[in-house]
Amino acid sequence: MNYYQASPEAARKYGEFSQLLHANPFLAEIGYLVTLRASQLNGCTFCVDMHVKEAKIAGERELRLHHVAVWRESPLFTAKEKAILEWTEALTRLPPEGVSDELFRRVREQLSEKELADLSFLIVGINGWNRLGVAFQPVPGSSDALFGLDKAGLS
Repeated sequence: MNYYQASPEAARKYGEFSQLLHANPFLAEIGYLVTLRASQLNGCTFCVDMHVKEAKIAGERELRLHHVAVWRESPLFTAKEKAILEWTEALTRLPPEGVSDELFRRVREQLSEKELADLSFLIVGINGWNRLGVAFQPVPGSSDALFGLDKAGLS
């Protein structure tokens, strides 16, 4: 099922929400790491494919993309990026006990209130897209030309 065709107004508005977030300079800088990690955790093949290509086009180093899955052990990420990825995992997995005060404190040591709020909206957004992707299973790469992702040179 093509959810864009079935509910074009909702899809358009949700897309506008995502575009607003990605226009934010802070999120544009780290957003691909966030969207890729959340998509990996959620098992959204379409989104993993898309965000790897977006990151490559934006100039992200290929090795860092491979290391997103093992970010805790990787020396390729800064303390701030690790806090961002940890927050991404917490909001994506939502532990039964909620987000700990300790995690919140650690993340706030790295991010301003605005950065944390913007990051959280980005995580909310990608988790929604992931749920649509898992539910309706669009074919990975099927929208590359539409989104300009064919420029990544990956197939």
